[in-house]
Amino acid sequence: MKHWLVILATFAAVLFALEGIGHNSDNADSARARLLPLPTEVAAYLWASATDGVSRHKPPQTIRGGKDKEGGALPSSSGQVFAAVLDSTLVEAAHVTLKRLIFGYLTGFALGIPLGLISARFDFFRETVGLVALGLQGLPSVCWVPLALIWFGPTESAILFVVVMGTLWSLMLATEQGVRTVPPLYIRAARTMGSGGLHLWRRVLLPAALPVVMSGMKQGWAFAWRSLMAAEIYVTILSGYGLGWLLHNGREMLRMDQVIGVMLLIVLIGLAADRALFAPAEKWLRARWGLDKE
Repeated sequence: MKHWLVILATFAAVLFALEGIGHNSDNADSARARLLPLPTEVAAYLWASATDGVSRHKPPQTIRGGKDKEGGALPSSSGQVFAAVLDSTLVEAAHVTLKRLIFGYLTGFALGIPLGLISARFDFFRETVGLVALGLQGLPSVCWVPLALIWFGPTESAILFVVVMGTLWSLMLATEQGVRTVPPLYIRAARTMGSGGLHLWRRVLLPAALPVVMSGMKQGWAFAWRSLMAAEIYVTILSGYGLGWLLHNGREMLRMDQVIGVMLLIVLIGLAADRALFAPAEKWLRARWGLDKE
């Protein structure tokens, strides 16, 4: 508990310092707002964007509720308030982005793991497709956007293609590297005991390669985020505006509170995903392999 209090106090001190520096700045307010908004301004944007669904989520006139500042009826039940929050700009954009991210990441995972296993098994495949994958992994995700627009147009398929291309190669190379770094002693011992073929891969090679594959999965998740932001910034479609579009919109409107607020939300979503998904898996792997400290 004390550890977390120290961390919270540290972040609070940094925010108070930024707030004080911003108020005492000699620059004009408009110039300061364009360069670095105050923490309170970012918080105000996040709150307004997370609750603006209330004004668009009016209950039927037959329901008696309170009145907002404009005289319109406010939601009169907790269920209506919850639905209004879900209908807000920020929550809706986060939902659209996460849906695209998860679908694209799972698609890249489903393609990358088998390709990595094939590359580890066959030298010819590794020296051809594996070499191409090594080069494409270093290609910035934004480079795929023009190709996606030419092939698919401004559609969801274009965004999915960019995310998959940003995820696929890192997962493939991590799987290949994980399998190829399994100690040969494990393989010889398994074959001595009669293991071979699919049983050798399923019971020896894949479990031994899991730590490296897990690192590749985390790297692929980070690449998927970067690819998706590039796609959402440059591919504007009518099927749903994501967090990348909010970033682009904030830049166009010179709303630095919006830009910083969306960036902060992306960081928080990334931390939550790491704590909820990857951290438990890594903890299980460390316990499975006896790597935890006594």
